[in-house]
Amino acid sequence: MPEKILSRPRIKRKKTRIEGDASRVITRTHIPHGAHRIPKIIQRIVDLPDTTAEDLLAQIMLDFSGRHKDIRRVFERSLNEVRDHVPRDAVLSGTKRALIGAYFTMEYSIESAALFNPSIVLHPDQSHLDKGSLRFIMSLRAIGEGHVSSIVFRSGVLDRDNTFIFDPTSDYVERPDARLNPVYDRHLFQLKLDEMEASNGITARILDQLPEDFTYDDLNEKIRALRERPISSEARQNATFEIMYWLANSNYEMNFRPDHKISERVIFPVSENESSGIEDARFVQFLDDNGEGTYYATYTAYNGFTILPQLIETKDFIKFKVMTLNGKAIQNKGMALFPRRIDGSYVMLSRQDGENSHIMFSDNIHFWQESEIIQEPTWPWEFIQIGNCGSPLETDKGWIVLTHGVGPMRQYCIGAMLLDLENPARIIARLEEPLLTPREEEREGYVPNVVYTCGAIFHHDDLVIPYGMSDITCGIATVKVSELINCMQTVA
Repeated sequence: MPEKILSRPRIKRKKTRIEGDASRVITRTHIPHGAHRIPKIIQRIVDLPDTTAEDLLAQIMLDFSGRHKDIRRVFERSLNEVRDHVPRDAVLSGTKRALIGAYFTMEYSIESAALFNPSIVLHPDQSHLDKGSLRFIMSLRAIGEGHVSSIVFRSGVLDRDNTFIFDPTSDYVERPDARLNPVYDRHLFQLKLDEMEASNGITARILDQLPEDFTYDDLNEKIRALRERPISSEARQNATFEIMYWLANSNYEMNFRPDHKISERVIFPVSENESSGIEDARFVQFLDDNGEGTYYATYTAYNGFTILPQLIETKDFIKFKVMTLNGKAIQNKGMALFPRRIDGSYVMLSRQDGENSHIMFSDNIHFWQESEIIQEPTWPWEFIQIGNCGSPLETDKGWIVLTHGVGPMRQYCIGAMLLDLENPARIIARLEEPLLTPREEEREGYVPNVVYTCGAIFHHDDLVIPYGMSDITCGIATVKVSELINCMQTVA
């Protein structure tokens, strides 16, 4: 009996739900409004009788040491943030040092409002697995108080039957040790200043005195020297210095402690340009021409007023580099990098105009100058806008790209298209109807009527799609790859 031809792929939703946990808290430096208050608070602590200080710290340790793996290290970090306000003649005991740190520390529940928009990649360690299983890392967008977004992680095993077996989620969460990039490339720094239309005689004087590879301290030293012997007005110099510092501070490194579980790691906003959130990271395992693998993620930094596309790089999910994405074509949200070069070029999908899907090619992963539209809204479920839902996935038939479309009542659905392997600017085929549409039980949440993903994975013959539901929680769906492709309509 001939096989029945399907008009729509059969998608299977799993019962698994990935929920946020309000008890998972990080520590943040807490500076009260008004810097003039800082020395007053410190002086009150300094003036405490020793026995009172010891009793107070003992109670703090009793209440909070079990909620964080190394609370004294946290207090020391917070103390360093206000060290310049400590009276110079003050002789601080270990107890009062810790107390000052405690008063300038607060807890922040990173997942208390929502946990959604996942992407999934192969774990760098695929050893000691049962046959037919794979180990994965899933990144998710977490939202807490004040709608501040961060990136959190889960890990686990996907067995031969496509059953998710998540590793236990740790009760602890830690922020990394963040540091500014130890080395900047002078040429790339200059190109970014040019693009920002910020290059002038002041930037030229500073950069001319720096080596080809320079450190933040090198930059700081040259700026300090120019403050002492100015070549322009103070206002013009300060405005230029502020831009140069902004650019330097947008590029930094983060190091987690390798003995901590991956679910304990959170990438929380560090620089000013992402002070209001790190949005919708799309992770991809990128294979270079020599076969060496690197994980990249594009994300949107948001400071409450403007967005800035950024790039994360890591080999092991322990050490991360964060860098600005640059060029005329870096304009909007939703950048998704292809997992390898094509004909010698890096390739990335994007949405430049808030409406259409674009594709970009570059010989430098940090700079993207041109883009072209490859897909415009066609069907009613995507009339408002379309875009990608993560990095393309390679098959022998072409690149599968999950897409999102926005239709009536601002309903987000997930679709799919197939791009030519050698010329990914050409669409071979696409689904006319959504692959995933919000069901009744998926409609309610922080942002109603949304299903959305930031990246899927192949496992055996299936495409495994973790997806956010109404910007509050996550589910998982699977579909046969062959069935998905066969149900796409050829594009003339």
